[in-house]
Formats: sequence, C-alpha cells, structure tokens
Amino acid sequence: MFFIVITGGVTWGLWTADCRLFTTFAHQIIKVNTELFIARRLVSDQKGDNRISRPIIFIAILGIALGLAVMILSTAIVTGFKNEIREKIIGFGSHIQVLNYDSNISYETVPVSGKQEFINVLKNKPGIKNIQVFATKAGIIKTEKEIQGVVLKGIGTDFDWTFFRKNLTEGDIFHVSDSARTNKVLLSKYIADLLDLKTDDSFVMYFIQDPPRMRKFTISGIYNTSLEEFDRIFVLADIGHIRKLNDWDNDQVSGFEISIDNFNDLDYMTYLVMETVGVNIDEEGARLSTINIIQKYPQIFDWLNLQDTNVWIILTLMLLVAGFNMVSSLLILILERTNMIGILKAIGSNNLSIRKIFLYQSAFLISKGLLWGNLIGIGLAILQQKTGLMKLDEASYYLSTVPINLDISYILMLNTGTLILTVLMLIIPSHLVAKITPVKAIRFD
Repeated sequence: MFFIVITGGVTWGLWTADCRLFTTFAHQIIKVNTELFIARRLVSDQKGDNRISRPIIFIAILGIALGLAVMILSTAIVTGFKNEIREKIIGFGSHIQVLNYDSNISYETVPVSGKQEFINVLKNKPGIKNIQVFATKAGIIKTEKEIQGVVLKGIGTDFDWTFFRKNLTEGDIFHVSDSARTNKVLLSKYIADLLDLKTDDSFVMYFIQDPPRMRKFTISGIYNTSLEEFDRIFVLADIGHIRKLNDWDNDQVSGFEISIDNFNDLDYMTYLVMETVGVNIDEEGARLSTINIIQKYPQIFDWLNLQDTNVWIILTLMLLVAGFNMVSSLLILILERTNMIGILKAIGSNNLSIRKIFLYQSAFLISKGLLWGNLIGIGLAILQQKTGLMKLDEASYYLSTVPINLDISYILMLNTGTLILTVLMLIIPSHLVAKITPVKAIRFD
C-alpha cells in the first residue's frame, strides 16, 4: 500500500510537471506567433471594401511591383549589353595575347617563334579554353571605284571559328591547312558595302613595303558584328600570306591568342599566363610580353563600366520610391487601426509587440508586390529575349536588338535587397505606435 501511494505520488508529480511544461511551451508558442497571427488576419481583412486604406495599399503594392520590374529589366539589359559588347571585342582578340615585347601598337609586328614551350604547359592548365597563333599586317584594298585601308589578320589551323560563325551573314568560312595557302578571306559587311563587294568576288590588296607587294583574294564569307571600330579594319586570311609577305619562316607568328572559360577570372588567368610565359627569351632572342583584352582596349571597357553607374542610380531611385510608398501606407495602417492598438495596449501588449504586427503586415504586402514585380519583369525580359521586339540602332548601340541577360543570382539579390531595405525603412515610422495611449486610442473614431 505504501509502495502504491509512493508510486502514485511520483506519477502524479510527473504528470503535473509535464502539464506545466506543456502549458509553458504552449504559452511560448502563442507568444511568439501572436504578432504574426494578427498580421495575417489584418492582411486578409484588408480585402474588405470598408477599409479606407485599400486604395493606398494597392498603390504601394503597385509601386513595389513596378519598381522591382524596372530593376530586373535594367539589370538584365545593362548586363546583357555589357556581355554582348565584351564578347564581340574578345572575338577579335581573345582574352589574353602573348607577343613580342618589342612590338609596338601598330599592326606591323615583330615576329616570334610559333614553337614555344609554354603552349603545352598552358593547355593543361584549368580555365584555358583555346590557344591559337595569329599574325597581322596593314594593307590597302583597291577596287575599280573605291579604296580602303584594312588590317589583314592571318590565322592558322588552330583558329576557333565560333565567334565568326555566329556573326556570319553571307557565304561560309574558309579552310586553312599547313600544306597549301588559300586565297579565300573573310571580311565584314561594312567593308563589303563600302567597296561594293559580295561573296565570291575577288579584289586586290596592296602592301606598302620595300618593295611594295600585292595579293589577290577571293571573298569566302561576310560577317557583321555591328562593332564598326573593328568591322572596318579586320580581314581574316591564311597566316601563310603574311609569312610570305614579311619573309618570315614557316613557324614565325605575331603572337598567341589565349581564350579562357570565365571572363571574371581574367586578372588571375593573366597572372597565370604571365607567370608561365615569364620573361624568358626564346631561341630567336625575342622577349615575350603578356597583355589582356582590358589592357589592350581600356577605353572601351571603361565605357562599359560606366554603365554600372546608371544601374545603381536606377536601383536607388526605385528603392526610394518603393520605400516611401510603404512608409506612407504604414502610417495609414497605423492610424486606421488606432482602436486596435489601444485595445492591445489595454490588455498588456507592449509597443515592440504591436510594432511587430505592422512590420509583419508590411512584409506581407511587400512580398505580394515582389511577386507581381517578378512576374512582370521576368515576363517582359523573356518576351524580349525570345522575340527581339525592341530594336536598336546598330550604328549607335552596336546591337540590332535590346540584349537580355537573365541571371538568377541578380534576381534573388534584387528581391532580397528590396524586401530587407524596405522593411528597414519602416522601422522608424513604426515608432508612432509608442505615442498612442490606450484611453485616447479606444475612444478614437
């Protein structure tokens, strides 16, 4: 009997402790979720026609949606524009070039040996996409009616045709072999229109040297990148012609073009190439130097970097508009719920708890605006990407249509940044809750 009493007492004590623990845990859950629960009810009640804040909330949500849509489109267009122009510049000169240290900025270069030890070493390095030889020589194209100065760029069997295939408008690329030179060339639409030439036409090119020389070429294909600064200069031909014109050996070249996998790694890969090439002097006594595409065309990349300033200005303005819209909406919500605030204070709620309710409610409304903003912004971006409805003047923008670059990381950052910054802007106006007293609030009409 004594054992049963003891056992029963222990059981009762354990049961009572469990009940208290459960009650305490339940109270904590209710305490934690009270503000969120009330905020959800306020959001669902906001749909009613009797709320004077309904049109103001709609305007705030619309402002956030349009602001985010503009930010998504601005980022997608500017990054797309930068990527397109950057890829075109890289298409003409690759990411990194290795050439004779004595070569000046002209296209009449000092030759180096095409057989370098560092080539095989670099090919095995991760991040290196392709290594190809090249040679350049200035010349003049003369037809019956027109004359134009150009640069003949010689390419070898290792040349990557991806860029020019993408921008080919007429004809086809030509084949380069080590056994025999081909007289076929690839020139731009700009030069072809200027000289009234078309595919399969032949022309004579003169080279000013001692003694002067000339070569007759046949147009294999015509490309168009809309990048006039390069289109009006470069004509692609067999590298054998430049070797013959300059009296070079069969293995001599102007330099090497190195393509990498990721443009963002350009600085590191330039350092890697520079470290691999070193300052060694090759068998012919030539000292090699390394230069990347940004160092070669700094003015173009500085211009592209200026586009980022425009994006930041747009993002700042849109965030300020969205933030002020939500601030005004929050003030209306607080004034509209003055009676509720008084009742909550009367039953013991503190200012912080009530402020959380309105901040949660604002976060719900902001999230709704973000949802519509994503649908509008991403939808318009995909429409432009698939159809190219918005056209551009190629002479001014170097592109025929508005470019789009939809990067999920940018979209996530824009959404997260907009939500966080807008909510933070609401913290200060939410202090208005502290100035509302229960007695006056309950009587407020």
